[in-house]
Amino acid sequence: MFTWAENLVSDQKMADLSLQLRLTQKLSLSPQLQQAIRLLQLNRIELREYIQDALDSNPLLERDESDATQDQDSVDLDPKASESVYDHPEEKDNADWEVAGPGEEQWAERSSFESYGMEPQIADTGTDSLQEHLLWQVNLSHFSPVDTGIATAIVYGLDDDGFLPDSIQDIRASLAPELLVGEDEVLAVLHRVQRMEPVGVATRDAAECILVQLSALPADTPARELALRIARDFLDLVARHEYDKLKKNTRADGESLSQALDLIQSLEPRPGARYDNRHDEYLVPDIYVTRSHSEWRVTLNPENEPGLRLNNYYVDLLRKSGGKDAKYLRGRLQEARWLMSSLEMRNRTLLKVSQAIVDSQQDFLEQGDIAMKPLVLKDIADSVGVHESTVSRATTRKYMLTPRGLYELKYFFSSHVKTDRGGTISATSVKAYLQVLLLNEPQQSPLSDQDLSTLLHQTGICAARRTVAKYRESLGIGSSNERRRLYKQKSSRI
Repeated sequence: MFTWAENLVSDQKMADLSLQLRLTQKLSLSPQLQQAIRLLQLNRIELREYIQDALDSNPLLERDESDATQDQDSVDLDPKASESVYDHPEEKDNADWEVAGPGEEQWAERSSFESYGMEPQIADTGTDSLQEHLLWQVNLSHFSPVDTGIATAIVYGLDDDGFLPDSIQDIRASLAPELLVGEDEVLAVLHRVQRMEPVGVATRDAAECILVQLSALPADTPARELALRIARDFLDLVARHEYDKLKKNTRADGESLSQALDLIQSLEPRPGARYDNRHDEYLVPDIYVTRSHSEWRVTLNPENEPGLRLNNYYVDLLRKSGGKDAKYLRGRLQEARWLMSSLEMRNRTLLKVSQAIVDSQQDFLEQGDIAMKPLVLKDIADSVGVHESTVSRATTRKYMLTPRGLYELKYFFSSHVKTDRGGTISATSVKAYLQVLLLNEPQQSPLSDQDLSTLLHQTGICAARRTVAKYRESLGIGSSNERRRLYKQKSSRI
């Protein structure tokens, strides 16, 4: 039986209930537009995988094999300019083409990197990876089954430099519940792995790596004990080149200290350097930039065009079939047409954005970094007539091969610094000026950040000391004190 208080609460709740209508606006993207946006931000490898998945799942799509032997010029901004990048269609198999005119340039697609004076970027697959090399040693070692499992977990936990970022507790936890081991067992196996080739692998950092390598040297190695002491207690002084302080703390004579430092510097602080898999990675340009007569021409990599077409067999089958089969085929036909349309839109957008970038940075292509102009996404978006987000997607992880080298499209966008005439200059150009100044600085008295700022002001560039310091650090150049120590060290060795 409800009390009067409960009835009052129930009546209040009923009074709060009401039916309301609201009119709101919400942005909804069509499936085709969503697909076009997604394709635009994919790089070449991801695009290839996406297209292959579409070919595997959609029977109405197939590759246009005839395109493999025909001209595959990129989508051109000028609809009348339909000539191929190849002078002769029959030369497609040889993948060679030339651009005639002043400053004639020779191209060979198989060796396009050599055409610009660059080394051919080919993946080296002839050597084992660091993991494979270590696992091979683990299998040859007389490990027990439990120790083999621990060693395998350690090897798989290494980073590209050969260091072990995981703690002993993390490795022990990763083995459970299959292997229940103690921390002392993991540590014992870790010490054995650290003595494998390359010595010093599976250490925490460069300092520990050097200590392990020194410990593995014969006991009669000259200056070994002093080198061990320096690596254990004074490695920071070596990094800062404070040799006078190092000599004072170690109380070693000059000859012994020099031998110990030479021994330390002969070691490899990154044990996985020679097995570094990152050298296997290579970049293939999405855009080619060439100069024909007085114009810079932009073309897409022919491989960007997948050469898709509709499967005529299934198209004919669609015309003859009905019911569920026809409904299924119609859906796949629409998907196929959307994909081909989205790919064409992607190529056109990528080409227009690239051409706008080249038009804006012609001085860079002719003179180098020192002539780079300030450029932001909005500038290209306004030029092409698209949104800034579209330009951002089109330039992410896309690469342009120019006579000056291979660059990511993002490289051409740079912040600006004001000049004394009220204009602006790009940060890339300022960095180039800094490099020139530092390259010609007097070694006896290196230029400070304030000196560099003053010299830049004399050339009309209004760069504050803090700005100069930021740009200098981004170039990987040390301070004036650090450079002075390096100059002294170099002169003393000479």
